[in-house]
Amino acid sequence: MRKPDSPVVITEYRNGPLLVRGDFRLLDADGQEIPTTRRTVALCRCGRSGQKPWCDSSHKLVRQSRRTASPSTSTD
Repeated sequence: MRKPDSPVVITEYRNGPLLVRGDFRLLDADGQEIPTTRRTVALCRCGRSGQKPWCDSSHKLVRQSRRTASPSTSTD
């Protein structure tokens, strides 16, 4: 249950989601409310989530695959 008039706090996590806390309404591009029952939600910023607008941690998989990729070698 939400407290009326509780402040909204948005926290950006480096290479991660935006965490939204407080008494908020989330609207889609057409102005329709996206229902949520939580007072804290994680919104996707990378565009890779399969559950948009919610973050599903897909950003971690992309970062991990970049780290494990072998660097290109030069044959000069």
